[in-house]
Parts: sequence; C-alpha cells; structure tokens
Amino acid sequence: MKIAFVCDPLDGFKIYKDTTYAMMVEAARRGHTIHVFQHKDMAFEGGRVVANVTRITMTGDDDDDGWYRADAPAEQELTAFDAVLERTDPPFNMEYIYATYLLELAEKQGARIFNKPEAVRSHNEKLAIAQFPQYIAPTLVTSDALRARAFHHEHRDIILKPLDGMGGAGIFRVKDDGLNLGSIIEMLTDNGHRSIMVQRYIPEIVDGDKRILLIGGQVVP
Repeated sequence: MKIAFVCDPLDGFKIYKDTTYAMMVEAARRGHTIHVFQHKDMAFEGGRVVANVTRITMTGDDDDDGWYRADAPAEQELTAFDAVLERTDPPFNMEYIYATYLLELAEKQGARIFNKPEAVRSHNEKLAIAQFPQYIAPTLVTSDALRARAFHHEHRDIILKPLDGMGGAGIFRVKDDGLNLGSIIEMLTDNGHRSIMVQRYIPEIVDGDKRILLIGGQVVP
C-alpha cells in the first residue's frame, strides 16, 4: 500500500514515544511505502486537492535525527494514496480547521482519509470527555473569571488548561492558596474572550495516566 501521513515536521519527532513513528515503522515492516506532508503543503488547485508529498525510507536507526531518509518532494493528488492518515498535533487553530476542509474535499473526490476530517473537526480532544460526565473529575468549561474563581473556591486544588493544546502546554495547577489564579485566568481566557477547561486536581496523576486503545470497538493490548 501507498500510505501518506499528514504530520508535523519529522525533525521534531521524539521517536521513543511518538505513536505516528511507531505506525510508520510497522507499516514499513509490512512492505508499505511511507509518504509524509504537512497541512501547509496542501492546496486546492484545478478542482483537485493536491499536496507536495515526500517519500521517506525508514533506516532502522533509533536516533531522533537519523531514523529516516527523504526523497525530493513531489506534487500528488491525495486520491493517489491507498490511505491518508491525519496525525498532526494541535494547536487546533483555524489553519487546522481549514486543513480538515481540504481533506474532506479530497475524501469526496475518492481519497481514503483516516480519521474522517469531519469527525476530527467536530471531536475536540478536551471537550470529548463531556460526553461521559459520570466518569470524569469535576470539570468546568468557561470563559467567565467569576465561574473559574468559584470553582477554585469549591475544590481548592485545580488544573486550568486551554482547549486547543496538547502535551502539557499551557496547563497550570493552582493550589489552596490561589497563588496567581487571577493572572492565570486572565491569560488563558484572553481576558474573558476564550473558553478554557478547569478541573479538580487528581493526586493519582503522579503515578502516570492510563490510556485504552479501541479498534472497531474492541480493546487492544
């Protein structure tokens, strides 16, 4: 198969933990060809969705800088691939939204996009937990400083974070003393113009988080 990964720059991969890298390694082991491009490489031109795509070869090295060799990029239609995997990390900004629109157009032209661009656009990674309120810690989503302060007053030890980030970026913990709470709320909400997530701190996080992978509704090891 000819597989294209829509991902962040390869030079920034931390291969000891990057799941996209693990998928590339396994795909190459099975004999598939690996290609990569970024959101900025896509265009809608002549009625088709195209991208400047680079084929890469896995070297087998376990070094962050030497794990692949890259050919020269070439323009291709997304329909030329057996599968196009959207693996770009947040921030989930307007450029990300526009990219899902282009991917959705490519899908309508016959490209096989995973996951569905519409689903990626509609399923915010932070807000998704609101679909399962019975399983989550006390959670508030708001841009209102008074609500955030009242939440801290009730729970005393809280986490505040943006809705469009990842990897711990922009996450703050405010303990019982409320140190810098006002400044943190102002910064994260852009003085009330941007919604954030506030949650009660869970002490067990020091033991690490747990992730469950589902494929076709089935839990996998």
